[in-house]
This record gives sequence, C-alpha cells and structure tokens, in this order.
Amino acid sequence: MIEFKVLKQSKKSRARLGVLTTPHGEVRTPAIVPVATLAAVKALRSDEIRETKTQLLIANTYHLHLQPGEAVVKAGGGAAKFMHWHGPMMTDSGGFQVFSLGFGRDFGVGKVRKTALPNTKGAANYYPTKMERAIARGDQPNAVKITDEGVHFRSPLDGRELFLSPKVSIGIQEKLGADIIYAFDECTPPGASHDYVQASLVRTHRWAAQCIKAKRSDQALYGIVQGSYYEDLRKESARAIAAMGDGFAGYGIGGDIGEFKLGPSTVLKWTVPLLDPRKPRHLLGIGDIDDLERIVKGGADTFDCTIPTHYARRGIAYTSRGKVDFHRASLLRARGPVDPACGCRICQEGYSRSYIAHLVRANEITGGALLTFHNLHFFNTAVEKLREKIKKGEL
Repeated sequence: MIEFKVLKQSKKSRARLGVLTTPHGEVRTPAIVPVATLAAVKALRSDEIRETKTQLLIANTYHLHLQPGEAVVKAGGGAAKFMHWHGPMMTDSGGFQVFSLGFGRDFGVGKVRKTALPNTKGAANYYPTKMERAIARGDQPNAVKITDEGVHFRSPLDGRELFLSPKVSIGIQEKLGADIIYAFDECTPPGASHDYVQASLVRTHRWAAQCIKAKRSDQALYGIVQGSYYEDLRKESARAIAAMGDGFAGYGIGGDIGEFKLGPSTVLKWTVPLLDPRKPRHLLGIGDIDDLERIVKGGADTFDCTIPTHYARRGIAYTSRGKVDFHRASLLRARGPVDPACGCRICQEGYSRSYIAHLVRANEITGGALLTFHNLHFFNTAVEKLREKIKKGEL
C-alpha cells in the first residue's frame, strides 16, 4: 500500500506539497510521471532515467499484456524489477486504449483539442471537428466493442481477440506488480454528447466498484473521475468515486478534457473540492511545459505525460528560451550546449548543439537519447521549482 502526507497547503491556490510513500520509495509531490509504456522510457536505461530526477513511472497495462505478457513480467519480478527500475511505478488500466483504439482512431483525434468553439451548453469547451455531435448514446467505434461487461479488442500484433474487464484489468495489473494501479474505465472521446457520457459514467462507476471487489493484492488502487467537458457529469463522477471510500487509495482524473489552458484547469476546479483531501490526485495524460503551473495550482499531486520523451525522439528540445528543433540546418554550426542554463549531464558534459543536430538529421538513435535525457531533466527541474514556490508561499 501507499501513504500520502500533505506537508503544506497553499493559501493562494489548491497547490500542495506532499510526500507519497510507496513500497519502492518516496515521491516528493507535485511530480511529473514519465511514461514507460512497455516497461521502458524509450532510448534511456533505467539508471539514466533516475539521473533525470524522475521519481515515479507509469507503464501501460494493455501494451504489456500484448507483449511480453503479464506472466513474463511477473516471472521477472514485476515491472520495476523487470526493467531494473529502483523506484515506484504505476500501471494504467487499459481504459485509455478504449478511446485511442476506438473513436480516437476512427476520427483521427487525441483527447486534447486545440481549436476552440464558443461554449456549448453544459460543456466547458467544445470543439468543432468532424466528430462534433457525432457520438450519441449507444454508438460504437469501428474496431472496439464496448459492453457493460467489458471491452473487446483485436491485437494489432496478430489480430487475436482480446477482452478487458474490471476483473481482467485488475488481474493483469496485479501480475505486473506496480505500486499503484488504476480502476478500469472508459476514456470518453471528444465530441461525445451529454447522453453518451452520462451512460458511459454509469458503466465506469459500476466498473470502479467491481475493481475494488476484484483486487486481491496490497497494491494501491486509484479510482478514475470521468465526465468529459460537462460540469454536472464531472461533479457526479467525483462524488461517486469519492463515495467508494477506502476502496480507493487515491484518484485519477482522466478523459477528454478539451483545450488545455481552459479545459483541465476547469475540470480540476470542478472535481478536486469533491475528493478526499487526504488522498493523492493524479491527472492522467497531461503535462506540457507551459501547463505545469496550472496543473499544480489546480491541485494535482502527480501527472503523467509523453511530451518530453515524444518530442525528444522527434528532435525537439525544451530549453529556457523555448523549444528548439534540431532538424534545423543552422544548428549544425551551433557549438554551445542544448541549453546553457540547464544543469543536466548532456548540457554540462559538452555535447554540442552541432553534434546533436547532426545525429537528429542523420536519424541516429543517439540524438533522440540525448534529447530525451535533457527534456526529462528539464521538465523535472521545472516541477522541482514549483515545489519550491509552494514551500515559499509563492504559488
């Protein structure tokens, strides 16, 4: 199990300093959680991940179920030991894949929209896409079948039929052995009608109770608040998950949440006051560099995001002067470090912009590895500074 202690509550916002104690170590919160989808942060060894100031990782239940399979991971000592990670871990439930392999794939969209439409009744931010108002109660995605019992998939590797339910998801996560696991849920798609999301919530809350009943391990189980853009449904979900009491050691806040600068801030404002303040809160899948302060001020204790690693592998570095694209030919003549203001090993040991630009332009994997290390260190340092601001009463 885990323990969570609030060290300081801000008087200016919902931000708070805390310490999350797990069987594999402590996490000083707020903290960003890099994504280790297949028990790996792409391009880095586990000791290098630790050097970036990373405290906690999240792995993907669905993808580890596909390969190598939870039995292999369990035989290797659980996900952390399997990947030689000496620190705490989370596993998601597979609920995000209900969206990403379903309506997300059908309409070619992610859960965060970028182009705003004037407010629609009942929604914080609504977005004009080809899926607007397209998803009504009872609709099904093309490649995924969602039922009250669970979700049917086909493996993208070999086409075999797969099924995830609350009991199946919990069983897989117990074998994966992370410190923190999540209840199985449906991550609803952008553009879903109020009726669709309302029906989805009934099912998700039922699944949450079934996950509590199914769990046999001493892992910490988090319940997930859903509800899309809709204030009434977000509040309904927060109350329902909080009412499950000691069945949940903490909370995840997930689902489609609109354009970030308004959507998640609003969602946190709706939900955080309704959750047990003694328990940790995790914002699922959000954490761009410009959004970190809003997330923390909104009351999230931890939050996972693929941005620092995803962008790094595509040649983009985050720096104190903004993003830098290392595909630019002009950087071949730049002799300084990625960021002169950065204290990471890549910037301090003399890897030049010129060299990294050469690697990126030549598609050498070392370029992505160097930028991944730098970006994770940069993001972790940014959150470290936010913890200091809370400590000083400045946030």
